[in-house]
Amino acid sequence: MSALGLFLIGATHHTAPLAIREKLALGAEGEAELGADLAGLRDLREFTMLNTCNRVEFYAVAGSAATAAQVQAAFCARQRFDQAEFEKFRLNLHGREAVRHLLEVAAGLDSQMLGETEIFGQVKAAYAAAQARGATGPVLNRVFQKAFQAAKHVRTHTAINAGQVSVASVAVELALSIFGDLKSARVLVLGTGEIGEKTARAFQSRGAAALTVSNRSGERALALASELAASALPFELRESRLAEFDVVVCSTGAPEAVLSYAAAEAAMKRRPNRPLFFIDLALPRDVDPAVAGLDNVFRYDLDDLARIAERNRAARAAEISRCRALIGDRAEALWRQIEPLLAHPR
Repeated sequence: MSALGLFLIGATHHTAPLAIREKLALGAEGEAELGADLAGLRDLREFTMLNTCNRVEFYAVAGSAATAAQVQAAFCARQRFDQAEFEKFRLNLHGREAVRHLLEVAAGLDSQMLGETEIFGQVKAAYAAAQARGATGPVLNRVFQKAFQAAKHVRTHTAINAGQVSVASVAVELALSIFGDLKSARVLVLGTGEIGEKTARAFQSRGAAALTVSNRSGERALALASELAASALPFELRESRLAEFDVVVCSTGAPEAVLSYAAAEAAMKRRPNRPLFFIDLALPRDVDPAVAGLDNVFRYDLDDLARIAERNRAARAAEISRCRALIGDRAEALWRQIEPLLAHPR
């Protein structure tokens, strides 16, 4: 191609089930290594990687028609994932459609939990990381900055955030439906990143007094425990002390499960008449899915929470239409701004 091309490739919760997203998810080390691989592609002029529990997406500006295929090949090679299989789930957008998609993602319109606020921070973090590695330029700088403005405008001028739309709030409502009251529930939060911290605070706000936090980095767990006036549990004791807790929230970012079936089975032998509730917010999943087969054990993962949040989506159908109209206008205006940059690169 003589002009530059803006494209997006990736996979999201719309097409890829949780088991596939687990295989596609990039850890921190993998993301850094892939960033170095992509930086070496000759005709990849700009790129940003958005890697969350519900999506892995590459926004890029290419100097040739073959560049998107090279990005896909590099990603699949890094994840040891068959390219033909990836194409069954792949999202592949170009030009104004890629622009519109990013604006909808930043505004929470493309999320499993419609209107959720966490995605805005995740998009900002992905853009900041791309800037830090020197991977953005005039096109993506403008696209992402305008996406942030559009997201704030939508959230301010519509009711898209109404209702239980965050992972944390839905997790708490689920616990309430099982226990009725959280005052006597003992809650363990494994993982003290953004989602773990927000969930811990959400449980406290709804009356959970006995809160314990644990993290692979003990220093971070102690810091959050101090902030919340909670207890801290050494991460290596998470399975041996499991029977002490009623609700276990997991969001560690570990590459494999951190709570096994054997540990859950042993815990239930020590507490046979009290339910044990797992809320697995991690990708890859932190809790062995087989624990759901144990008596008196409840286990929910991201897809389960999304199905629950879908009930709120129907109630806000009118707001969705308003948001998409606002996004559409802004995406079209933004495309008119960047199209000359792509046609006549300096």
